[in-house]
Formats: sequence, C-alpha cells, structure tokens
Amino acid sequence: MEPEKEHWDIIIKPRGSNFSLNFKEVWQYKDLLQMYVRRDIVTIYKQTVLGPLWFVIQPLFTTVMYMFVFGSIAKIPTDGLPQSLFYLSGILCWSYFADCLGKTSGTFISNAGVFSKVYFPRLVVPISAIISNLIRFGIQLAVFLSFYFYYFFSGAPIAPNLYLLLFPLLLLMLAGLALGFGIIISSVTTKYRDMAIFFGFVTSLWMYATPVIYPLSVMKENYEKYMWIIQLNPLTSIVEAMRYGFMGEGTFDWFWLAYSFIFTIAVVIIGSWVFNKVERSFVDVV
Repeated sequence: MEPEKEHWDIIIKPRGSNFSLNFKEVWQYKDLLQMYVRRDIVTIYKQTVLGPLWFVIQPLFTTVMYMFVFGSIAKIPTDGLPQSLFYLSGILCWSYFADCLGKTSGTFISNAGVFSKVYFPRLVVPISAIISNLIRFGIQLAVFLSFYFYYFFSGAPIAPNLYLLLFPLLLLMLAGLALGFGIIISSVTTKYRDMAIFFGFVTSLWMYATPVIYPLSVMKENYEKYMWIIQLNPLTSIVEAMRYGFMGEGTFDWFWLAYSFIFTIAVVIIGSWVFNKVERSFVDVV
C-alpha cells in the first residue's frame, strides 16, 4: 500500500511581494483578529471608575475647552455653525485618526514578545486597532448626532446634503491613513527608538495643520500664503467634506478630496512595503 500523503491545513512560506498586505491570510486568522479587538476594547478602561463613559466625556470636555479658548478668547469664527457642532465634527475625525495612529505605530515594539514566539499575520494587530477604535468612534458619533439633531430641529443654519453619502468613504480614508502611517512609524521606530519621540511631536502639531479648530475659509481669507501647507495635509479635505456633508458649510473640493484618496492609497502601499520588509528581521533588532 502506498503511504498516505501528508496534509497541512496551513503552509507558511516566504511572502512573494513586499507590497502585499495579504488580506486573505488575515481573514484565515479572523478568530485571532476578533480576540485582539475584544482585548483592545476590554483593556482600555479596565479597572476604571467611569469605564466606557470616557468615550463620551473626552470629546465633550475637549469641545468645551475649544469653545472657551478658540471660540471665546481667540474669537476664531466657525463659518456660522454652532460652535459645539463645529468642534465636535473636527474632534470626531481627528480622534479616530489619532487613536488609530497611536495604536498602530507601536505594533512591533508592543508585541515583540508574541511575535518572536508564535506565527500569525503581523498585520492582524494594526488592523485590530483600526476595528476596535470603531467602537469608540461609534459612541462619539452618537454624541455628535445628538447635538446635531438638537440644533437641526431648533432651526440652526445647518443643511445636510447628498455629500453626506461620502461619509463611509471618508471614514475608510481616515482608517487607511492611520494604518499606512502607523505601520511606517512602527517599522522605523523598531530600529530607531528615539524616532518615536519625534513622531509624537509631529502628530501633536499635525492637528493644528488640520481644520479641527478653525474652518478652511479663515485660512483663505487671512493666511493665504500658508494655504498650501493646509491643503497638502490629506486630512484637510476629509474633515471639510464631512462638515460640508452634514451641515452644508465648509470648503468642499473634488480635486483635493481625490488628492487625499490617492494619497491614502499611496501611504498604504508604501506602508505595506516597509512593514513587510521590517517584519522579516525585526526580532533580531528588538
């Protein structure tokens, strides 16, 4: 009798291309992905007094601070929109991007112990951060919508329009930018630890180059020579498009939105190349 041929459920082999994110393999580990997502959600506010309520408290406190500092003291206009709505919409976008970026940028260093002992697609970890942060985003979106409907039925000058249908795409672009930049930062800081400080500083300044606390119209009117910096920021058109879709006020431009979309794709491709290259040897470096 001929010996039975060996059958393997999973075969681990070298990656064919550094540009491949290999989502098919990630899907095969969907149970592990779910476990990481559950872990991220549970551990964020484990052993806290208010727990998930912080998801609500953080944007509300930030909004109040922005209204006091930038609205009352600095007198920065909000395109005629209610200040709370204006700031909440910006905080909603920026918080999701910044939270995802913060988690994905520590992929290699934070999980070095696990990566060095067990094989699974490393991309599971940053993708789980993107998904788990959707829970926080959903709660904060509910907070925003509660204010939104209050002002809408109170007769505030807000007018939702068809551009609101772009919202899922805008959210996907935010996730893509965070994933792309995050895995690039994670790959770089694996070898050069001090770069984590530099990238943290850049991220803190990045918000001020994004129309979170000011409308793009203010930059056009008063600081036109710096407009190129703001418009080259891929987050700018995303935030403005979201405001325009929900409230009918803001600066919407198909050209700059297309630029942000192409930029997002480019960052994800470059990030996948860097991530896959570092993945092969990072254990020796860490």
